[in-house]
Amino acid sequence: MSEPGPAASPSPGPQSPVPQTDDPVELGNWLLDRARIGEGERLVEYAQHGMPVNLADAKGNTLLMLAAYHGHARTVRLLAEQGANVDAENDRGQTPLAAAVFKGDEDVVRALVEAGADPDLGSPSARASADFFERTEIAALLPPAR
Repeated sequence: MSEPGPAASPSPGPQSPVPQTDDPVELGNWLLDRARIGEGERLVEYAQHGMPVNLADAKGNTLLMLAAYHGHARTVRLLAEQGANVDAENDRGQTPLAAAVFKGDEDVVRALVEAGADPDLGSPSARASADFFERTEIAALLPPAR
């Protein structure tokens, strides 16, 4: 599984300024970078003021997917609490839970399972990824197959 979305440019600091632009693409990319670097509280503020919580990049990677892939369990929880789709598949059929399994991040897996993520969705599914990569500790965190 390759990293969802384009590689992030050098990480702006946690309090990097909002881009002063009327370009929605530039602002959207800036928001996606907030997910990559784990600025969950900041994203919640934007969601509470109208930002689509399922904002996605050109490859279908949502804010939650990017936070999950980059290991930000708290941001995953916060976005899920705001109504982000924990099962949103990107253009490659990958889910946030499968990304977390691939990365071996137990905290993110727990956050997604607690938020109701389905381990059997996607291609490959989180369950199939856990089996393939022999991540028995992570497989044990997944709910039983239906």
